[in-house]
Amino acid sequence: MEYVYTAMLLHKASQEINEDNVKKVLTAAGVKVDEARVKALVAALQGVNIEEAIQKAAVAAPVAVAPVAASGEVKAEEKKEDKKQDDKKAEEAAAAGLGALFG
Repeated sequence: MEYVYTAMLLHKASQEINEDNVKKVLTAAGVKVDEARVKALVAALQGVNIEEAIQKAAVAAPVAVAPVAASGEVKAEEKKEDKKQDDKKAEEAAAAGLGALFG
């Protein structure tokens, strides 16, 4: 997880996400650097619009559903729930894509 945080920190600081910068941040944080993970992270982020990925991840945040009070409302709620489940599946797919960015 510290590798993802490093990439996000470098992005926020408007620094290039390259192997040297990632190693410097990890070393400064007292993390033992794994060269393979650093290379994988940098390679995975090549050509990725991080701002766009962050926005998509924020949209994919789950929404809490209020409990149903009366049985007459159950059928309407079930239809809404089915639609929310379809939306949730789409959001999970988007989030899975985001996870792939950070190895």
